[in-house]
Amino acid sequence: MVVLAKGELEQIALPAAHPPPADVRAIDLSATGPARAVAARALVAACEEQGFFRVTGHGVPPGLVRAAEAAAARFFALPQPDKEAAAGAPLGYASKRIGSAGDLGWIEYLLLCLAPAAAAAALPCAATSPTPPCPLRELLREYSAAVRRVACGVLELMAEGLGVGPADALARLVAREDSDSILRVNHYPPRPDQLGGGGGPNLTGFGEHTDPQIISVLRSNGAPGLEISLRDGAWASVPHDGDGDSFFVNVGDTLQVLTNGRFRSVKHRVVVNSEKSRVSMVFFGGPPPGERLAPLPALLGDGGRSRYREFTWKEYKGSGCKGRLADDRLCRFEN
Repeated sequence: MVVLAKGELEQIALPAAHPPPADVRAIDLSATGPARAVAARALVAACEEQGFFRVTGHGVPPGLVRAAEAAAARFFALPQPDKEAAAGAPLGYASKRIGSAGDLGWIEYLLLCLAPAAAAAALPCAATSPTPPCPLRELLREYSAAVRRVACGVLELMAEGLGVGPADALARLVAREDSDSILRVNHYPPRPDQLGGGGGPNLTGFGEHTDPQIISVLRSNGAPGLEISLRDGAWASVPHDGDGDSFFVNVGDTLQVLTNGRFRSVKHRVVVNSEKSRVSMVFFGGPPPGERLAPLPALLGDGGRSRYREFTWKEYKGSGCKGRLADDRLCRFEN
């Protein structure tokens, strides 16, 4: 349940709009032989054109996906006091407020920090505390481990397409045990009754932003709402996968840095104008806190000029913790 005061509801109202569907490339991670080289080139093209694509042939068991989605839906259907009791645990719950700078949305969500306790304690905006075993948390950890493998597979194929080595030049940053990765489970309830039918204004579910991490791997329950900003600034709606088994993938800010701007993190948002609840599970693959980040030497191009100064993930994450969602975080790290 999301409870907004009248003034807050007005803050998140959006014009009723119906952007055209995005043409989202599909990449088959199971491709082998010559087909794999074709898939690698298509993946690089997708990252250059939109910073967004979907993957098939990923190997995540459909039963695990369905179990995680069902468990999350059951959690969000609990009475509000039961959900709020989860706040402050490693499986933390919150609603309507996104970050600490005043952004609001028609949303409630769970956050599961996947970094080891020692690494998480060193990060800004992170808190851990010992908690008893939680079946939902353990199921989401199992799901996260499977999706982390998808993220690493995408990054390995990406390195092939870019012609950079070693093979794990990108994937190792997410695969490492101390990588700062997070699972976020978002629930966007149906639009409130007082706004009437689908012809009225939309609501901001999650405001426009880019993801700061290297890569984001998203799965939703088929409800509409996700939109991406195209290179010309126009918004396009992402066709949902229905009952398919695809995962959508975003290029994040850190990958933009690692590729020296060849890939650009995609600006995206979620709007709510539906009678159906939207539940999405997003794996954010981040590097270890102390990892020094800079463009890969092989991607510096003619003249070897780096567009970004070197920084650590902890430094970059800390710089954005108190900012607004739509802020341009990378501009502070440009040369």
